[in-house]
Amino acid sequence: MSNPSAPHGAADDHGPRGTSAASPAASDPSVTEIEAVIDRILAKDAAVGRAAREDARLDSEDPDSAAGTSHPIIGRAQALSRLDFQHSSFDGDQSELAARNALRRTAGLSTELEDVTEVEYRQLRLERVVLAGLWSEGTMADAENSLRELAALAETAGSEVLDGLVQRRAKPDPATYLGQGKAQELKDIVHATGADTVIVDGDLAPSQRRTLEEVVKVKVIDRTALILDIFAQHAQSREGRAQVELAQMEYLLPRLRGWGESMSRQAGGRVGAAGGGIGSRGPGETKMELDRRKIRTRMAKLRREIAAMKPARETKRANRKRNAVPSVAIAGYTNAGKSSLLNRLTDAGVLVENALFATLDPTVRKTETADGLGYTLVDTVGFVRSLPTQLVEAFRSTLEEVADADLILHIVDASHPDPEGQIAAVRTVFTEVGAQKIPEIIVLNKADIADPFVVERLRHREPRTVVVSARTGAGIEELLAAISAAIPRPSVELTLLIPYDRGDVLNRLHRSDAEIISIEHGEHGTIAHVRVREDLASEVEPFVQHG
Repeated sequence: MSNPSAPHGAADDHGPRGTSAASPAASDPSVTEIEAVIDRILAKDAAVGRAAREDARLDSEDPDSAAGTSHPIIGRAQALSRLDFQHSSFDGDQSELAARNALRRTAGLSTELEDVTEVEYRQLRLERVVLAGLWSEGTMADAENSLRELAALAETAGSEVLDGLVQRRAKPDPATYLGQGKAQELKDIVHATGADTVIVDGDLAPSQRRTLEEVVKVKVIDRTALILDIFAQHAQSREGRAQVELAQMEYLLPRLRGWGESMSRQAGGRVGAAGGGIGSRGPGETKMELDRRKIRTRMAKLRREIAAMKPARETKRANRKRNAVPSVAIAGYTNAGKSSLLNRLTDAGVLVENALFATLDPTVRKTETADGLGYTLVDTVGFVRSLPTQLVEAFRSTLEEVADADLILHIVDASHPDPEGQIAAVRTVFTEVGAQKIPEIIVLNKADIADPFVVERLRHREPRTVVVSARTGAGIEELLAAISAAIPRPSVELTLLIPYDRGDVLNRLHRSDAEIISIEHGEHGTIAHVRVREDLASEVEPFVQHG
């Protein structure tokens, strides 16, 4: 195996097609450069077409093609950045990242310690996993991207990806998801690689997971369980931990299992040998029913705790609304660079890591436009394809920050092989939380490593786009100008005559919720031509100059 840390598969790596810098301030590409890009795209499309025709020919010749064919996958997880250096001077000391990395993981470390002093190193053995997915629609490149994203999720959760396969199949098998033959093939891969876990790129029904485990003889989890595990590792705030635990409980409830004598039931009023007779009565409830009762009780408690935390967030949001402070939400696909952009714009110093769902808890920072108008920036949780519905419901109070924003900065990783797919996945979540009608600016991040052709393609597809690089700072000034033009501004225009002994009024106008157009110093006081919000207009009414 050429790359033990990535899923196994097609030799073609559908990664970024180039590493040319793409800065909005750069000059337009020359005719030669444009022709070179077009030739490269056409050559790649031709290669993909030949591969598709070869797949179709093999499928037509294979008598077992109706049952599905498997396609192994190799290559780096494409949702992760390919840069070795990820941080800029605006990211701060990253102490939280250092604390997270303090618990080191080591591939191949035995869990049976021969010397107790080894405990001091705090090293954990990585889970060794094999990935499995279905290709039922779209292109083979889409299936590869999905499995590589699953590999990135597995690596973020603390696993070592050994191998993986994609099966071409019209729909999942109702028994084993993959079909009996492919499940047996997966068992052989697990045995050959020494894996201890199988991760399926999809949602498994409880019966499918149980049947597949019986075939492969190791633990089987699905995509939802993997994402929930990552959220459980990365949640820091009290509200975030409660939201993740509630989502885990909702996922676990229909998947409880029990074995043997722990499943004994009450015998009822039966007597005689046929009914078991006296002394045959069990404890009264099955172990599974007791577990379900405990889970429901815990879920009810978590819902009460989350409901009790909601007023604090709503109070802060109400204060911003009462003071008419515009809110700008930073949203987008996971690992698109939202936290890096927040650090670049506000010096927030939040954690930045080349991993999926590195930060979960929302961060709010106040900043100003170039002309002094104040607004807040809210960094929200990242999204992903098929984000588990349990998480959408559990994090609804957090996602309301997006729904209540005045403007959304939709961050897109322009270096990703499928940025349009990322945009569609994020907008699906926007619809689920009621944020689809909020004004949106598409921010094409990581322009320093993106293909210029892809950047131009996205700029022509989306009406409002800004091209930036949070790491290098390219395009940040253009982004700040776009935010300044898009956020709600004071709408009441007034001319005020402020006596010289009322400096408090002039100081009030210099705050971030008013826009001063001009100031002159006259004989009787300061003449200020301003735009203010309605609440401030009522306060300065005594100083208004009419006519």
